[in-house]
Amino acid sequence: MKQRNLILKIIIYIILIIYVIGSITPFLWTILTSIKLPLDAFSRVPKIFNFEPTSKNYVDLWLQAPVEEFMPYAIGIIIILAVLILLGVFAHKLPVKKSYIYIGIALVILAIIFGLPKFVQMAEFYSYFLNSIVVTIGVVITSISIGCLAGYGLARYRGLMGVIILVVALAFRALPGTAFVLPYFYLGRMSGLFDTYFLLIISLVAVNQPFTIWMLRSFFMEIPREIEEAAMIDGAGRLQSFLRVIIPIMWPGIITTALFSLMLAYSDFFFANTLTLTKWTLPVGIVQFTGGEDPGYISLASAAAVSISIPIVFVIIFFQKYLIKGLGAGAVKG
Repeated sequence: MKQRNLILKIIIYIILIIYVIGSITPFLWTILTSIKLPLDAFSRVPKIFNFEPTSKNYVDLWLQAPVEEFMPYAIGIIIILAVLILLGVFAHKLPVKKSYIYIGIALVILAIIFGLPKFVQMAEFYSYFLNSIVVTIGVVITSISIGCLAGYGLARYRGLMGVIILVVALAFRALPGTAFVLPYFYLGRMSGLFDTYFLLIISLVAVNQPFTIWMLRSFFMEIPREIEEAAMIDGAGRLQSFLRVIIPIMWPGIITTALFSLMLAYSDFFFANTLTLTKWTLPVGIVQFTGGEDPGYISLASAAAVSISIPIVFVIIFFQKYLIKGLGAGAVKG
């Protein structure tokens, strides 16, 4: 019996090791290729570590201006970001609400990102980055706003109709993307909204909204009614108790749901490729580097793939505390 358990453990560990290697190897290859010159990337004898790293691919991908022209701005941005990080770390010690500080930090970062092209000539790939930010922020704000109201209503109204609405919504979420993108494509053509942020945002919200409502409803259902009833006894209206009592308790759940919406919008290729011609997002922009006979394309595509992963990593690290709380609450109580 012990020998059988040992063999089973060995098999499980071997499967896990193979899975880890299979998952890490492609991304490691992408990182290494992104810092290779085209000759090294297309070498007959694969150069894994025996090559001279270069940042040329990233420079060509993001900058159109000379590096020397960009360096003073880069130093200034680094200093500003360092100050913003310190403000975020010590926000609890400042005589201002933390939420105001975080909102201020976010606005400063967005001002830097959108204002940079006015001072330095950036490459076309930077415009794809800006498009991705606009679409992602629009999708997250819209889906979370609708999801909070709908999720709260379905959590408090637990009758048969609420269950039917939720089941129907989830059934629509199970439909393939083509069931949504084609109607929005023709709607955009007829209304003149084709190739606009608005059309892309509402289509992504429509796809993601059932999941957002279902997830937020699960979090709202774990908040006792007595909490808001106590607030209403103290003189608060239902809307006031919802905004000032329920929402602060819900922050981990809201942020967790927002992160899922963010990743859906940020990584979307199908809708952005179908519903836009000029307002390409990052996943669509990468495709231009995957074709052609120029051997430099593979290095640029790798640099682009690594570049679009970095913002998501930082967002996950920054919100990991809320993400762990939200997922933990959903796992234990949901």
